[in-house]
This record gives sequence, structure tokens and C-alpha cells, in this order.
Amino acid sequence: MAAKKWLESLSRIKPTLGRFSSVSLSGIHVISANHGRVLCSFCIPAYLTDAEGYWQTGAIATVMDVVGAVAIMSTEDTLKVTTDLAISFFSQAKFQEEVEIEAQTIEQKGKLTMVVVHIRKKGSKQLVAVGRLWMAFSSARPFESKL
Repeated sequence: MAAKKWLESLSRIKPTLGRFSSVSLSGIHVISANHGRVLCSFCIPAYLTDAEGYWQTGAIATVMDVVGAVAIMSTEDTLKVTTDLAISFFSQAKFQEEVEIEAQTIEQKGKLTMVVVHIRKKGSKQLVAVGRLWMAFSSARPFESKL
């Protein structure tokens, strides 16, 4: 499955300051990616936390954006980019806490696809955040790019 392999390749990139998405995704574990649904787990590293040790909201948004795109790629060989992103935050995740990230395609309207991403604490299943993304076609081909 090309979508799963692409996300897994991003998870293996060493974090560097020049590539924010690689910093936010380094270490993500892809459990499954097929039929418009992606399930991942992620242990919050120290470099993605704020002064109090909580997962930074910008890093959460980046994870939602990429995992949402992979949900679409799991059904079509197309990279779509976010045109609208709304995130509701419910609780905070801390350094070394493991979370589950689940993205699912919900609706198709013309060239737009809606994806919903849920992030929950792995142990308690407490909701951390929900993202609603509308994504549109991009001419980029992630499966052909060199990482």
C-alpha cells in the first residue's frame, strides 16, 4: 500500500529544523492505512512539547494534516492539500504519553474531500483533539518524490 509506505517513510526521517513535518512525524507508527481510514500511534517526544511538557498545538495540526492526506491517498493515488482546517481541542497530551491518531474520509464534493481526524490518549481513550479538514487536488506526486 503506497499511502502507508509514504507515511512510514516520513516517520523514519530524522527531525531537522528545516522540515517541520518531519519533526512532527518522526516516530509515528502506522497501524493501518486502507479504504479511506488511517490508524497510527505516536509517543510524544520532548522536542514537540511546550515549557510545561504538553504536546504543542502546531505539531498536532501538522500530524492531522499529513495523516488526513494519507487517508485520502489510501483510496486514490492522489495527494490532496488542505484548503480548510478546523481543530477542536479537548485535553492535553504530555511528553512520553502515547496517543492514537485515526483519520477517515467522510465526504466527497467535486474535487474536495472531507477528512475527520481524532486524536485520543491510548490508555484512557480520552479525546485530545478533533480536526475537520477539507482537502483539494495537488499536482504533487508523493510516491515519486525523493525524501
